[in-house]
Amino acid sequence: MLPSPPTTPAPQQATDHDQETRPGQLRRILVLFRPYRARLALVGVLVAAASLVSVATPFLLREILDVAIPEQRTGLLTLLALGMIAAAVLTSIFGVLQTLISTTVGQRVMHDLRTGVYSKLQRMPLEFFTRTKTGEVQSRIAGDIGSMQATVTSTATSLVSNATSVIATTVAMLALDWRLTLVSLALLPLFVWISRRVGRERKRITAERQKQMATMAAMVTESLSVSGILLGRTMGRSESLSRDFAEESRRLADLEVRSSMAGRWRMATIGIIMAALPALLYWAAGAMLLIGGPALSIGTLVAFVTLQQGLLRPATSLLNTGVDIQASLALFHRIFEYLDLPVTITESADPHRLHRARGEVRFENVTFGYEPSGRPTLSEVELIVPAGTSLAVVGATGAGKSTLSYLVPRLYDVSDGRVTLDGVDVRDLDFASLAAAVGVVSQETYLLHASVAANLRFAKPTATDAELVAAAEAAQIHDHIAALPEGYETVVGERGYRFSGGEKQRLALARTILRDPPVLILDEATSALDTRTEHAVQQAIDALSAGRTTLTIAHRLSTVRQADQIVVLHEGRIVERGTHEELLRRDDRYAALVRREAGGREPAEATIGKSPA
Repeated sequence: MLPSPPTTPAPQQATDHDQETRPGQLRRILVLFRPYRARLALVGVLVAAASLVSVATPFLLREILDVAIPEQRTGLLTLLALGMIAAAVLTSIFGVLQTLISTTVGQRVMHDLRTGVYSKLQRMPLEFFTRTKTGEVQSRIAGDIGSMQATVTSTATSLVSNATSVIATTVAMLALDWRLTLVSLALLPLFVWISRRVGRERKRITAERQKQMATMAAMVTESLSVSGILLGRTMGRSESLSRDFAEESRRLADLEVRSSMAGRWRMATIGIIMAALPALLYWAAGAMLLIGGPALSIGTLVAFVTLQQGLLRPATSLLNTGVDIQASLALFHRIFEYLDLPVTITESADPHRLHRARGEVRFENVTFGYEPSGRPTLSEVELIVPAGTSLAVVGATGAGKSTLSYLVPRLYDVSDGRVTLDGVDVRDLDFASLAAAVGVVSQETYLLHASVAANLRFAKPTATDAELVAAAEAAQIHDHIAALPEGYETVVGERGYRFSGGEKQRLALARTILRDPPVLILDEATSALDTRTEHAVQQAIDALSAGRTTLTIAHRLSTVRQADQIVVLHEGRIVERGTHEELLRRDDRYAALVRREAGGREPAEATIGKSPA
């Protein structure tokens, strides 16, 4: 198995001390909308038009009350009334169009974020996934981006719409009466201060909530998989796991309540004050008249109050939008953390393409360590595997066997030295060439929750049915598949649990046969199988290995006696190399490993020569 690298801290959650990064974060959010600026400009035009049309209604109302009705001008009254109806119709049409366009843009941005994060994770090195919970990754892609949906799809439009409405309404109010306008806007600084306080509180709670949701997602992924269910039931932990989940769920419920109620009373206070403003305006108009100020016409007063009431909705919405933006910054922070992760294994700027590799593999003074400051896992490894030959790597657990093999397909990059394929450094090869040239069959076979055919075609999507059958026959699994009620359309189940270990390994071999790679890496592919199953799988491996360069990470030494060369690793260094017979005659580490596997009951020569069956 591939050893896990040392634990590296996972990306941290957003905290209140991130305030200094907010301008930069806002700029990054705006960049997401840049490809759609033409559509957003159209939304802006629609918003401005809707705001101007809606502001015209109170002026039409003033003319109705001050002119058309007192002077009994029926024609003018009809025109003004039709104008108010037309304003309502146009406002509604503009609103529907702007919602359609803004929602489309928002969903495109959501799509860009999802695919951007997924593509970035596809390029992350293997060590990232060995230290990151699957549930955490799923939470970022599904949970965080899903929670941002309302913000991304409607916030931009809401900001423009409400800001335009507030500005247009304020200008109209000033045109009607500047004194009443000052009365209406006197409390605005208080409202802004309250909304900022509420926004900071919701941002903090949102970060906590998303972290808790990620914890729950990881728990569900681990405990409700087939392996998790088997482990929980066989260990008698089902009830305990249910209690743990209930506790995590309770914490999430508490956070949801806190998030919903954060600043609710403060914002309600704003709503009460703004709802009471009409009474204050009527009082102010009367007070100005009593102290000798100019009288306001009934139409002007009603129009002003109508505008003020119209100001209530966009102003409150604008304050709430500011609160939502601050809360959503925590979500954007988590997404940007993943987008900013360094990709340490990258394709060369001018990659070399192999049309068909011969398969010669060389390790030239290779040194590798998971931690730059720690002890290297491999040290100064020099090794040549000629094309079409087989190499077996043996040694005690932790000697660096799997690490050596996984340097070839670049699951890790060397710390020093180089690994070459047909004389070309694997770091200089394009990813497609390297993937086509090197096939890996590991001890932990992974099968998709799909049909047998879909699992096989994962290696070659264009494979015909005849090619699937040929690959399955070569892997000695066709007869078993054909005997199933649904044949190649049989769903293998979660991680292939409808098949035995040997059957899964042979399916994995058939999948690799379809790819037809010149270089084959077998990472302890039979170590977890019983002797009889191992014999069947080994026959399939022998058929697959014919004519290919094969690197075998050996756990059972009986599987490598025919290798063209065998190397023994000890603490990351090659301490022995040769054929099976040469190493037995040397009677050193390899011979000791053979005797240990035989349990000391038979001479090494007799044991290693026996059939694995």
